[in-house]
Amino acid sequence: MAIATINPATGETLKTFEPLSEHEVDERLVLAAAEFETYRATDFKQRAAWMQSAAGLLESEQEQVARLMTTEMGKTLVSARAEVAKCVKGMRYYAEHAEEFLADEPADAPAVGARKAYARYQPLGPVLAVMPWNFPLWQAVRFAAPALMAGNVGLLKHASNVPQTALYLGELFARAGFPRGCFQTLLIGSGQVEAVLRDRRVVAATLTGSEPAGRSVAAIAGSEVKKTVLELGGSDPYIVMPSADLDGAVATAVTARVQNNGQSCIAAKRFIVHAEVYDDFADRFVARMESLRVGDPEDESTDVGPLATQQGRDDVEKIVADAAGRGARVLCGGWSPDRPGWFYQPTVVAGITPEMRLFGEEVFGPVASLYRVGDIDEALALANITSFGLGSNAWTADVVEQERFITDLEAGIVCINGMVVSYPELPFGGVKNSGYGRELSAHGIREFCNVKTVWIG
Repeated sequence: MAIATINPATGETLKTFEPLSEHEVDERLVLAAAEFETYRATDFKQRAAWMQSAAGLLESEQEQVARLMTTEMGKTLVSARAEVAKCVKGMRYYAEHAEEFLADEPADAPAVGARKAYARYQPLGPVLAVMPWNFPLWQAVRFAAPALMAGNVGLLKHASNVPQTALYLGELFARAGFPRGCFQTLLIGSGQVEAVLRDRRVVAATLTGSEPAGRSVAAIAGSEVKKTVLELGGSDPYIVMPSADLDGAVATAVTARVQNNGQSCIAAKRFIVHAEVYDDFADRFVARMESLRVGDPEDESTDVGPLATQQGRDDVEKIVADAAGRGARVLCGGWSPDRPGWFYQPTVVAGITPEMRLFGEEVFGPVASLYRVGDIDEALALANITSFGLGSNAWTADVVEQERFITDLEAGIVCINGMVVSYPELPFGGVKNSGYGRELSAHGIREFCNVKTVWIG
């Protein structure tokens, strides 16, 4: 993929960029390694002051940054503004809590024959972040804020279709006062990632993206014995039981599926509904999906904008066509509007069987799979059948059922009577092929720290 800004609403190429040369990449690695040696010695008060300054700058520039993200990847302007606000919150959260999260952790000194014993969290060094386009600011900030507050330095390899957002973020931290080598954007293609990851000056990596990309980065890092955190795909279940608040379940289901134009790893994708309420839920869900307004993402009345890339739209078309061709029922949508840009109509598909691609693959677009089940055991079995395990949603007023879902859903996140959302205050990540490690909360800031055991006799 060329490094370029291509407006998904029109297909127009607005700006292209040349990837960094091998020499230019090396210059940035030299700077990162040198900067870490001094930056690691700064105190939390200084880092927090810089982070608060960055948050203030971003907040003051919310509108221009939101419009930039909408132009580069097609998210609605309303959701882009919300993404900027979320980043500001996340930056301030870590500015306020990093020192607490990384304070020395006392141990039972007498039990180990010591006068004093504790664990100390110390930064590792330059960390490579390979980030996706779907939340171009938030995905990067949720790495950058804790990494910088921990004393690490960051190298951002962003998706090739959001280069201007990537460059903005690199400059934001420098403008806020962080030394320039603390956070650098690398405009490089995917073919250049391996050399950077293998470089001795890079000590660890984090990736949010597809399962194949995660496997590749993990394999390279493993061969170099370098720490990784991976947040990969998801095919999140959304289970509705007879005792559920059906009004809330239906309304939230629509938002959970079409958030970010359907392009979210934690979007609900498989709607598993108990037979007692299936027909009612399906009728209301389909009606609401049909009523969504698809159009210009800069129009504030638009509900669903374009998919980010032409390839992404083509992939959605193919996976729905495969299901329809094998006997699935398309209850609404299932087509691309005849207009410029990479739009796809919100779609609900039922009658899905295991031989269809839609059964086991993640669909990165506004397509909902609808299933009927007879009891909680069948719901759990279907929810857990995929290779993914990122988020999950379950609607029930029955506390016994709630506990079953909390205990038995194979996922990094379980949300009862709501939808999966990431918060700075809560750990975020998955199991199975959805990856490993955690971002956000105290868990996230500690991922790229050396947990050093200290024993004093």
